[in-house]
Amino acid sequence: MLFDTHAHYDAEQFDGDRDAVLAALPESGVSLVVNPGCDPDSSAAALELALRFPHVYAAAGYHPENCGPYAPGDLDRLRALAENPKVVAIGEIGLDYHWEENPPRDLQREVFRAQMALAEELDLPVIVHDRDAHRDSLEIVRAFPAVRGVFHCFSGSAEMARELVERGWMISFTGVLTYSNARRAVEAAAAVPLDRLMIETDSPYMAPVPCRGRRNDSRYLGYICRRLAEIKEISPEACERATTENGRRFFRIP
Repeated sequence: MLFDTHAHYDAEQFDGDRDAVLAALPESGVSLVVNPGCDPDSSAAALELALRFPHVYAAAGYHPENCGPYAPGDLDRLRALAENPKVVAIGEIGLDYHWEENPPRDLQREVFRAQMALAEELDLPVIVHDRDAHRDSLEIVRAFPAVRGVFHCFSGSAEMARELVERGWMISFTGVLTYSNARRAVEAAAAVPLDRLMIETDSPYMAPVPCRGRRNDSRYLGYICRRLAEIKEISPEACERATTENGRRFFRIP
């Protein structure tokens, strides 16, 4: 059984069939899903889904693209959500310098640091979004040596991946691994030890080949697993077992 360690089922793209998709996942070979929040409201929605579906877990956090309205009191909302045992991480947090219309970079860094401190306080792992912000993301990670986490949808170099692994972090890959122009992601995946790898769909975004262009969901995770198995030169079954166990261990799911 597969573990989709990052999927946004609270997103509006699933408004028409959310419950049906989630209910069908176990019979489709997906035993576990983590749904990260992007702000306090979507984090609450993620927890609501986790409470209704036994195989779904949640994370609570402020995504860098959504942190414009952030106020320090929002940390109390995230802290309260994280008291529920079905919230297994602080996330999705991090930095995104790709879009000019994103919140100011100083604010993104402030919110990232505040949530890293919250994760340290609560002894929870973090789920990090890093887009075109590798240097600053690593700088903040280095400032919190007691915090462990995963760089989801990893887009950095093999050298960056190696440093994160040395710091005890995990690396997660999406359907980007299946794209023909994914040389950098493939090199990073090859460099990371198998016991530090996780897989994800990042649904509803970035569907893997041969489903590219469609709305993504966890039922496409097998394509990513098979591609990662090719890169690591192991069987798809071995990759499935390893990435599922890695995810369970990382999120402390029995």
